[in-house]
Amino acid sequence: MKKEIKFSFIDLFSGIGGFRMALDNNGGECLGFSEIDKDAIETYCRNSDEPIENNLGDIRKIKQLPKHNLLTAGVPCQSWSIAGRNLGFDDDRGQLWNDTIFLLHQSKPDAFIFENVKGLVDPRNKEALKYILERIKEAGYHANYYVLNSFDYGVPQNRVRIYIIGFKNKKFANKFVLPKPLQKKIKLASILSDFNEQLIDKKEEVYKDLFGEIVPQKTMSLSTSNGLNDYFLFNDLRNGHSTIHSWDILETTERQKSICYLLLKNRRKSAYGNLDGNPLSLKHFQSLDPSIKKNEIESLVDLGIFKKVNYSYSINGNLDLELTENEKVIINNCPGNILIVDDLKTNRELKLKKISLSKTIPLMIEKGMLVPIEVRYDFKNTKISTGLYGINRIFLPTSNIFPTLVASDTNDYVTTEVIRAKNQDEHKDLFINEVFKNKNYRRITKEEACLIQGFPSDFLLPENRARWMKLIGNSVSVPVIDALAKAIVETGVFDINSDLSSVKLKSNSVNTHENQLLGSARNVC
Repeated sequence: MKKEIKFSFIDLFSGIGGFRMALDNNGGECLGFSEIDKDAIETYCRNSDEPIENNLGDIRKIKQLPKHNLLTAGVPCQSWSIAGRNLGFDDDRGQLWNDTIFLLHQSKPDAFIFENVKGLVDPRNKEALKYILERIKEAGYHANYYVLNSFDYGVPQNRVRIYIIGFKNKKFANKFVLPKPLQKKIKLASILSDFNEQLIDKKEEVYKDLFGEIVPQKTMSLSTSNGLNDYFLFNDLRNGHSTIHSWDILETTERQKSICYLLLKNRRKSAYGNLDGNPLSLKHFQSLDPSIKKNEIESLVDLGIFKKVNYSYSINGNLDLELTENEKVIINNCPGNILIVDDLKTNRELKLKKISLSKTIPLMIEKGMLVPIEVRYDFKNTKISTGLYGINRIFLPTSNIFPTLVASDTNDYVTTEVIRAKNQDEHKDLFINEVFKNKNYRRITKEEACLIQGFPSDFLLPENRARWMKLIGNSVSVPVIDALAKAIVETGVFDINSDLSSVKLKSNSVNTHENQLLGSARNVC
């Protein structure tokens, strides 16, 4: 049966087709897509039966778009994400917003949906978001932005994103109503291929029947059962009843454990530095507990729980050395001839000039320019997302959600073991002995990753894990776009359009006089 075409659309930064799938389901007809990643292009075309010739190519080279009703764009997010350097429009990739808004202004569709990471609405990016919204308004659109979590719209994933939605006609902008979150959420257990979801359909009742009423306890988890977290975090920098530390895994004495907790509880205090987490010197440890000896700290270094760090250096200005440009910048940002590494980590000039401290400082030491003057101790594993020993988090099947899928993959795992504990101590002990030690955990499969993003489990992706994880992690969640598309259609914005031509124009179309005029303004749009 031939579907009813309600509107036409152009799919910019199309990825593997998350927008495409949702819009097709709502009566949309794709007139062209724009993508430069080879794997993404092949995946998009295989799953949508779209001829590869309809790829408009690099957005920076598109001069004219086919006439269409709806423009979509998942603008690359690195400039605004926490994982990036947070440079916004100082990052070249941020300029892709200018190209997107230029094409919006040039093609004048009835409506648009732009998607980006939550970082764009963070206070540090306030001016950047304001700039984008102002340019959209200058392009002739009435727009608003919404911060939505994919979990609320039909996938078991904690994925918070910003969606900017706009209309050319204010009447339809006023009619747009944000879709309400689903009352019944899809849980993680429902997508695990080797688990019987019925076993935990009524998990609260199961716990209550086994142990009676359990008083919920304060928790920072996104998913809990009777006050007990539904996942375990492998991390030395955080603490909680479901946190597994390296000293829980390695054989350590109670004394060693107490020294580890001393560092954990004090490293975020401003008295020890300007960062969120700071190493402590032997003197710092002894100010907290005078009985601590240097050999006790060193024993934790030997175990691989602590590491030594050269916290500060004196700058030897007497040497007649030829400085590189990077070395000059570093020295100019060190008052009093003292270089404190952690102070330079937050220096904006070094970020803008992409100066690597880990590469430059060892070369300066080798030249004799820097002499260590203070040694401190920190946890060896200080990258939160990396976790410990290759594990970041292990999620129980009772969890409501799985964390945000990202292009680089994560060290997050799932287990199909259900833990029923009476208290927090038992909860942790059962996990360590029944799940961790027995290695009863695994990574999510390709089929599960598809379901977590709202794609069908048989969606065609490359076999290599790194390749399919990059594609699925960069995609939008299909059910969110589906709900937004329905809400846009319901405004009636496309009802007045009689011309839904499916003629597909190529990106090298001849410029009209209007395009020639717009081209000169592209860099400021």
